[in-house]
Amino acid sequence: MNVELSSSERPRAAPLPLPRAWLVLVVVVVAELMDLIDTSVANLAGPAIRADLGGGDMTLQWVLSAYTAAFALGLVISGRLGDLLGRRRLFLLGMTGFTLASLACGLAPGAGFLIAARLLQGLSGSVLIPQGMALVKIVFPPEHLRKALMPMGPIMGLATVAGPVLAGWLLHLDLFGSGWRSIFLINVPFGVLAAALGLRVLPRHGGEDRDARLDLRGAGLLTAGSALLIVPLIQGRELGWPAWTYAMLAAGLAAFGLFAVSERRSRHPVITPSLFGRRGFVAGLLVVGGFYAALSAFVLVVNLLLQSGLGWTPLRTGFALLPWAAGTAVATLASGMVLAEQLGRAGLRWGLAIAVAGLLGLWWSAAHRGAAITIGELAPALAVTGFGSGLLFIPLFDFILGDVTPEEAGTGAGVLNAAQQFAGAIGVAALGTVFFARVGEPSTSSYFSAAELVFGVCAGLCGVALVLVGFLPRHAGRP
Repeated sequence: MNVELSSSERPRAAPLPLPRAWLVLVVVVVAELMDLIDTSVANLAGPAIRADLGGGDMTLQWVLSAYTAAFALGLVISGRLGDLLGRRRLFLLGMTGFTLASLACGLAPGAGFLIAARLLQGLSGSVLIPQGMALVKIVFPPEHLRKALMPMGPIMGLATVAGPVLAGWLLHLDLFGSGWRSIFLINVPFGVLAAALGLRVLPRHGGEDRDARLDLRGAGLLTAGSALLIVPLIQGRELGWPAWTYAMLAAGLAAFGLFAVSERRSRHPVITPSLFGRRGFVAGLLVVGGFYAALSAFVLVVNLLLQSGLGWTPLRTGFALLPWAAGTAVATLASGMVLAEQLGRAGLRWGLAIAVAGLLGLWWSAAHRGAAITIGELAPALAVTGFGSGLLFIPLFDFILGDVTPEEAGTGAGVLNAAQQFAGAIGVAALGTVFFARVGEPSTSSYFSAAELVFGVCAGLCGVALVLVGFLPRHAGRP
């Protein structure tokens, strides 16, 4: 995964001895796993968090959106900060911040404190993950790099499968009466060990570009525009959509317009302006936005339906989600090993078409089985949805970047990663609001009605993305 936003050529630092390079990879994999599992377990624990801390539906949306939105916005400047401050220093700072934020989440006395801690967690993750991957590419000799990266796919696939079950298991065990807090506290010992090992083995020089500069005005406008959109989308429904929510939405769009103007005039733009002159890249941004917004909303709604609507325990819900997680992992591995290269751009169409079929299957199951639905009846549609999604994860960015220049590729990859995270935050904010508005007075039937609506919307978003795939380059590029 390339999340670098700087397009300058990097001087390559000298590789490390292989034993030390493998230890660097271990540290980076731990960081990746902490980020990946944290996202999935937070979704599963959402209803328990809301029940314990109160705050209504808004609290749940903020707990999930705060992390992904902060992660997305941090990615915008993390590449340049790595050049300015040093990748080793920023990685250790990010790992320390993520660990402390996880501790703060686990000890949160109230909803506001938890949301603030999740923001810090997302920001820390956004500076941690890009530096780690950049360091891995530096410490291994070129002839060993591919071999070093090969285990990451299976490890991440296994983590995807294990995440829901791990969260359900921790909530079921209720260690020392910690309840949902254990899903955050479990990060602390791993973060401490990874930081201590990283302090010993990470190289002091990571191929930084000392000529890099940071466009603070552009980054500020992008941050302001994003916040002005997310806040009213989450809070507007419960507050009755007062006039200030519409004003904030309009101000957010205006901030994005000012950002576009600023980028054209900046000597060191956050995003290379020429990218937006490429039809394939613009279409790709829309594909990423639709697909990942649908994916995040789907995960949120399934958890709410099973736990809040049907009263299932987190452990039972975690097991119910296994077919989806397994389908995702199997398709991701198959795509990385064989299918992406054999199917080409058609693989994206197949993935989205299969995901649409799975989401429509969930809609049908919810509409016809209702409260009598069982894990076995959910499994086929969940597995199909997961398999379709998994076919997209590896090749999607490569095809979107198929016609960009080498100078644009680093920036383009970073923008796509940020767009992926921001789309997830918008999916939770916007479609979460649609879901809770349809639920109204909570009851089993109202939860099913709301889930049917969101499953249908998610299928529609994936359908639009399927059409837009036709505007992507025919051949994959490499960031």
